[in-house]
Amino acid sequence: MHIDIPENVAAIINRFNENGYEAYAVGGCVRDSLLHKQPQDWDITTSATPDEIKRLFNKTIDTGIAHGTVTVRIGGEGYEVTTYRIDGEYEDCRHPKSVCFTASLTEDLKRRDFTINAMAYNPDEGVIDIFGGMDDLKAGIIRCVGNADERFNEDALRTLRAVRFAGQLGFNIEEKTYKAICNASQKIKNVSYERIRVELSKLLISDGPDRLIEAYNTGLTGVFLPEWDRMMETTQNNPNHIYTVGIHTIKAVEAVKRIYKGNDERELRILSWSAFLHDVAKPVCRKCDENGIEHFYGHPEKGAEMASVILKRLKFDNYTINMVSRLIRYHDYRFTGSKKELRRFVSRAGLDIMPLLFVLMEADVSAQSDYNREDKYRLLDISKELLKEIINDKETLTIKELKINGRDLIEMGITEGKQIGDILNTLFGEVIDNPELNDREYLLLRAKKISG
Repeated sequence: MHIDIPENVAAIINRFNENGYEAYAVGGCVRDSLLHKQPQDWDITTSATPDEIKRLFNKTIDTGIAHGTVTVRIGGEGYEVTTYRIDGEYEDCRHPKSVCFTASLTEDLKRRDFTINAMAYNPDEGVIDIFGGMDDLKAGIIRCVGNADERFNEDALRTLRAVRFAGQLGFNIEEKTYKAICNASQKIKNVSYERIRVELSKLLISDGPDRLIEAYNTGLTGVFLPEWDRMMETTQNNPNHIYTVGIHTIKAVEAVKRIYKGNDERELRILSWSAFLHDVAKPVCRKCDENGIEHFYGHPEKGAEMASVILKRLKFDNYTINMVSRLIRYHDYRFTGSKKELRRFVSRAGLDIMPLLFVLMEADVSAQSDYNREDKYRLLDISKELLKEIINDKETLTIKELKINGRDLIEMGITEGKQIGDILNTLFGEVIDNPELNDREYLLLRAKKISG
């Protein structure tokens, strides 16, 4: 089977072959090519040792020299080239204690996680598929190379990667592999939160975020995200809902991918995490009234706090934590169709989050029951149009946009800091309700009157 490989990759392979070494494109790039997807990276494996690799190429970087990996720079691009290796004993369920180089491609492929990731390719020999990866690709199966228990004992991250690949590719996890994940689920505690974050993010923005249910069923999230387990187990006996908190959440995450029309991966990731955690506080806020109806008063505010804790645990950057927390805090707000009310809301929530907040709100509504759904959509649409008018008319939304400031009040003889703040806040409240009042002369006169 022929695969179109980049010119630089072919040149690297040819250089090895011309000097008596074996070399192949390997792993995910082969898998994606066979699935007719564009590979993000092209990794190369070779029988040449790191020192031999460095002698063959002018520009190299010792990326992971202890594990046999050298980055070769060619045509302005970098390509990771790794010597065939056999991993030694794994002591921490994550990293081999040692590695030794080998001349056997089979031995190198044998140490890899899943059959679909254990294929190699070069133009002369075609696809090298020793462990049935092509058959599993055709069947849509995630299966470990060799003994699944051994693969997961070697590297516990592979348990979560199996779930992630199932979601990304729309595959099923093979039965023995699935049972082995359940058996090894507690070992995920040995994996850094940074690596867990990467896998979860890839799963959330994939076409199969519903595989988070499998992460729950196998016991994985019970270790690093117990809040998700409680969401899966929390009912919503309420006219607005037909699903448990967990299933509603999955539906909202799926809807985000449909509704969001941008092409910014960071924005999509922020939206997906916001949808995933928007109801994280419902299990702790649930109250049941005398009619058996469950209510979740205060869950947006509590959810913003809990989401911040979770995202910090997963080592997210401050920008993402701030954005997700704010989106969750305001996701359950119900617009009335009033322009004055919308200006007040935007001044409080922040104009910067409004495009994403509208997406999250629509996704949330789409994942609820049909109770008042059309009215909720209608008010969302009205609010979107009203916000466009507010922006086009340059109506005041922040106190910094007032035509006067603290310096003006000081020049009027007002020196007490609290009084300056109180006056500006009073003026801002009046301008928010009546944008035409944002006139310098009027505000100066009004400030003088307020100050006495």
